[in-house]
Amino acid sequence: MDKFLEMQTFAAVVDAGSFVKAADALGMSKAAMSRHVNELEARLGVRLLHRTTRRLSLTGEGEVFYARSKELLAGVDEAEAEITSRSGAASGLLRVNAPVTFGILHLAPLWGVFRSQYPEVSLDVTLADRVVDLVEEGYDVAIRIATLSSSTLISKRLASTRMVLCASPQYLKAHGVPAHPSELATHAVISYSYWSTKDEWRFEGPQGPVSVKTNPCIQTNSGDTCRAAALAHQGVILQPTFLVGEDLAAGTLIELMPQFRSIELGIYAVYPTRKHVAPKVRALIDFLAGHFAKTRPAW
Repeated sequence: MDKFLEMQTFAAVVDAGSFVKAADALGMSKAAMSRHVNELEARLGVRLLHRTTRRLSLTGEGEVFYARSKELLAGVDEAEAEITSRSGAASGLLRVNAPVTFGILHLAPLWGVFRSQYPEVSLDVTLADRVVDLVEEGYDVAIRIATLSSSTLISKRLASTRMVLCASPQYLKAHGVPAHPSELATHAVISYSYWSTKDEWRFEGPQGPVSVKTNPCIQTNSGDTCRAAALAHQGVILQPTFLVGEDLAAGTLIELMPQFRSIELGIYAVYPTRKHVAPKVRALIDFLAGHFAKTRPAW
């Protein structure tokens, strides 16, 4: 009894819509195809297919079993593709996209280390804060800092960072320290224009969620500009700890209202598909995952 072959045969029949077409696709006789499906139904004790002289259709049980079969067969394909990709030598041009600030602060020092380990790989690294289309624009891997929604892309979580509200001691001395997010409406705010909620800042507080509509005195698409303006005592910013962590540790920026927390973001390597992952892509993802697991940055 070959459960895998039975499952593969059944899925092929459903996909092809007939035993004859499925037999051609698998290089098997129609009689053998029918036998495998009959044996599968007998073993399960249910009918999976309605058969007529003109067409095939799935029973209710058949729909459930087909969906699970496709998942399991895809998992086998992915496992084989991953092993194949790991066994090959990493080489060729690798196109990478990453956010500007994170790319400069935390990825730029790694490229030389990566190439020393994989000298046959050449890198084309593009920094941009917009969300690129990997397939349309021809990128092999992108680094994204986000709360990832469902996507056709495959992702590997590398680390995390949280958004933190902060300002300089000098600004706070001159304008007062806000005690509640609602007070931000009357403070000078430096806003990041790519922030998904725009000028509405949201927090989770002791009594539940809180949001406030801010009135930016400076608006920019650059996190570095937000940080520089805060360090120049211009106002309050909401920026990730990977950017302002050292400032907080040094005291040049002060975290505000820590009891009201903003969101935590994942830092991911994303790539188009699990199937036939190129060795160069697998090498980079494993390298980055290993680096961040080892260094465990305190973001």
